Amino acid sequence: MRESRRGPLKSAVPSNIVSPVRRCSRTACGRPAVATLTYVYADSTAVLGPLATYAEPHCYDLCAEHSERLTAPRGWEVVRLSDASGPARPSGDDLEALANAVREAARPQERAAQSGGKNGGRGGDPVEVGRRGHLRVLRSPDS
Repeated sequence: MRESRRGPLKSAVPSNIVSPVRRCSRTACGRPAVATLTYVYADSTAVLGPLATYAEPHCYDLCAEHSERLTAPRGWEVVRLSDASGPARPSGDDLEALANAVREAARPQERAAQSGGKNGGRGGDPVEVGRRGHLRVLRSPDS
C-alpha cells in the first residue's frame, strides 16, 4: 500500500471479499445473474439468453427477476433464447425418443433368445440400411 497525505491508501474492494458469483448488472441489485442480455443495434433487437460463459464488456448479466421483467425500447424486438429461470422440461417427443431407444437397446437380446442367435426364418422384419444419430432408415425385406 502507498501512503498519501491523509494516510495509507486502501483498495476500494479487498480481494478476499470479491465473490466468484456473477451478479446482476442492474444498479443496486446484488442477486446472482442467471441470464445475459445483448443488444444487436443493427437489427434493433435485444437478445436474452442463458448466462454467458464469461463476462463480456458490452453484455449485461441479469438476475431472474430482472430478466423476466425485461422490456426493450419502442420499435425494438426482444428475443428470449431460453427460460433461464428453471430447468427445461422434456417434451412428449423427447420421452417418446427415450422409450424407443430403450426398446431398441432391449431388442437384440430378445432376438438372440428367441432365435438362438440366428434369423430364425422371420422374413417380416425390416432391414436397417442406414443411421443418422438416433434415426434409422429401414427397408422392408419385401422390397
